[in-house]
Amino acid sequence: MTILARAETFILNNARLLERQRFSYLFKKGSRDAVLSALKAYQNADSGFGNALEPDKRTASSQPIDQEIALRILDEIGLNGQVVKELCNYLQSITTPEGGIPFVLPTVTDAPSAPWWQTDEAHPPATLNPTASIAGLLHKHKVNHPWLAKATEFCWQKLEQSAEASEHDLMCILLFLEHAPERERAGETFKQMADKVIQHTALDANTEGYVQSPLIYAPRPNCWARSLYSNEVIDAHLDALMQKQQSDGGWPISWPAVSPGCELEYRGVVTLTALTTLKAYGRLG
Repeated sequence: MTILARAETFILNNARLLERQRFSYLFKKGSRDAVLSALKAYQNADSGFGNALEPDKRTASSQPIDQEIALRILDEIGLNGQVVKELCNYLQSITTPEGGIPFVLPTVTDAPSAPWWQTDEAHPPATLNPTASIAGLLHKHKVNHPWLAKATEFCWQKLEQSAEASEHDLMCILLFLEHAPERERAGETFKQMADKVIQHTALDANTEGYVQSPLIYAPRPNCWARSLYSNEVIDAHLDALMQKQQSDGGWPISWPAVSPGCELEYRGVVTLTALTTLKAYGRLG
């Protein structure tokens, strides 16, 4: 069986309906509306997305990261104007005086979650993760909404004020810079961030554990971060990614799961991510 066929077996056996519909759309000419319907099942009455759309936190409440994930899925299938408007309206409701949104909201504690999805603050501050990635995705599709202008200004201010950035911050920053409307400013900032991205990259394709490979920062050959890595490095990591497919057809996660069910949910997400990266680089034939 091919890599794709084995992955399909895993997804059909184990993944959420959402990932099954995404796989069908991306690889079998399936229905866009079916993906959208599955995604909207995660939307709450407050117009935000929640209900463990990001599987490592099991709260039903709308959380900032779930808005990013929803937008990434809409980016795959084409934005739906009404859903995006509702999502942006929700973002306005959780925006801090700084102009961005927090990493996580206190409501996350009403259900089991991984230890990194926690906050001790009643009103946590805005952060680049995920404000920058959400703003980047909205700019990519030229969305016009009042939330975006404030969020964009917040991102520029944070980038100018702080030289510190985690590997997850950098993923968000790269997405923002790639699509921010001030192209010259974005290009100069990208050049300034390049060394930090490389420093947070596991260049050795044999590195194990929870690390960021070049394919995390450059999941497509036409994205900005691809220019930071040689062809040899990218090819080695593509080879390694193909080899990580497990006997059941899925890819593993590299962090401790909240529960066995959560692990399968996230393996479905990670498997689909691996397939889309391999497809983008022409490795699926």
